[in-house]
Amino acid sequence: MNILYLNHYAGSPLHGMEYRPYYLAREWVQAGHQVRMVAADYSHVRAKQPVRPGAAGPWSEIIDGIDYHWYPSPPYAGNGLGRVKNIWAFLRQVWTDAPQIARTFQPDVVIASSTYPMDIWVAERIARLTRKTGKPCKLVFEVHDLWPLSPIELGGMSPRHPFIMLCQAAENHAYKHADVVVSMLPKVADHMQSHGLDLRKLHIVPNGITLDEWQGDAPALREDIVAHIVAQKAAGRTVVGYAGSHGTPNALDVMLQAAELLRNEPFSFVLVGDGHEKAALQRQATALGLDQVAFFDPIPKAQIPSFLAQVDIAYIGWQRVPIYRFGIAPNKLMDYMMARCVVLHSVEAGNDPVAEAGCGITVPPADPPAIAAGLRELARLDAATRERMGEAGRQFVLANHTYPVLAQRFIESCS
Repeated sequence: MNILYLNHYAGSPLHGMEYRPYYLAREWVQAGHQVRMVAADYSHVRAKQPVRPGAAGPWSEIIDGIDYHWYPSPPYAGNGLGRVKNIWAFLRQVWTDAPQIARTFQPDVVIASSTYPMDIWVAERIARLTRKTGKPCKLVFEVHDLWPLSPIELGGMSPRHPFIMLCQAAENHAYKHADVVVSMLPKVADHMQSHGLDLRKLHIVPNGITLDEWQGDAPALREDIVAHIVAQKAAGRTVVGYAGSHGTPNALDVMLQAAELLRNEPFSFVLVGDGHEKAALQRQATALGLDQVAFFDPIPKAQIPSFLAQVDIAYIGWQRVPIYRFGIAPNKLMDYMMARCVVLHSVEAGNDPVAEAGCGITVPPADPPAIAAGLRELARLDAATRERMGEAGRQFVLANHTYPVLAQRFIESCS
C-alpha cells in the first residue's frame, strides 16, 4: 500500500521525538509498503530540527526507507499564539499541496495523526481527491491525546476559547467521517461514542518499543552522567532516575517535593531530558536546597538503555486530572520496563501498566508523602525481588508492546 502519514511532530532517531510515527512507518516499509511522512520542520518536542538543504519551501529526505516531506513552519515557544501560527502554517501548506499529493502519491491510506485534530480536514481533502481519480482510499484518524479535553483539563483553557471550539469541531468531524479511528488510549470508547463515533470503527493500538534498540550492547552513557551516578552509589545512595520531557504533565515538581521529604535519607535523583518546565524545576530544586537532585541535558535515545541500567528506581508521574480516566500510553514507561527497572508510578488512570505487569509500586498522583513512602519501600527490596519484578515488566512489554506487533495491528485495522 501507499501510506500517507500526516504527523506535524513526527521525528526520527536523527531528530528525536515523536518516535511512534517513525517506528510504525519503518515496520510498514520493511513489510513492503510505501510510506510518505508529512511533518512540519519545527516542533517543540524534537531534540534537533531537520536542516533545509537549499532554497525555501518544502523538501524531502529518505530516512530508513521512509520518505519524509518537511514543510517550513515558524519556530515558537510554549503553547501561545506562536504555536497556533506554527500549526496554521503547516496545515495551510499541506492543504494547498493536496491535489498534487493525491495525483502523484496516490495513497491507499491517509492517516491524520498530529495530536491536535485539525489535520483531519487536510487528510480528508487528500483522501477525497484520491478517490476522485478512481482509486479507493481509507481515511484514518489516530488519537494520541484527547483534544480538546487535554488542553482544557491539563492546560486550564476555557471550553469557549476559539481554539478549543475549533478543536472540538475537528474532533467531532473526525469521528463522523474517518473510516477508521486508532487510539493509543484504551478507555476512550464512551467518550468517542458521545461525540459521534460508530464504535465499530475503533481500534486500540498502544505505544511500544522497537526490539533492535534493546539487542546487543547499548552505546555508552555520556560520561558526565556516568561519573555522577558512580559517585552517588559510592556514597551509598539509591539512585532514582527519570528520562524524558520536563513538562507540566510529567509532575516532576511533585517528585522534587518528595525529594525534599527524603532530604536526610540516602536517595539521589537524576533527571535527564529537556522541556518547557526544566528551568522552573531547576529553580525549585535550588530554592529547596536539594543537593541530592541533579539535572542533565538530553541524551540520544540509543543511550537510554545504558542510563536506565544504572538507576535503582525509575520514576514516572502524572498530574491528578480527570482526563487520565481514558487511559495512558507513555513511551518512557515502555523503556523503563524493557530495561528491567523497578518503577515508582504516581498516577490515577483508567489503566496502569505497572500494576498489570507487577514491576513496581503505584501511588496516588500529586502526593509527595506517598511518593516518598513508595520510594522507601522499593529501596528496601532484596535483590531477588527486584530482579523478579524487573523481568516481569520486560516480559509484559515483549508480549504486548513491540512495534512489529503494533504496526501489523494498525495495518489490519485499515483493511
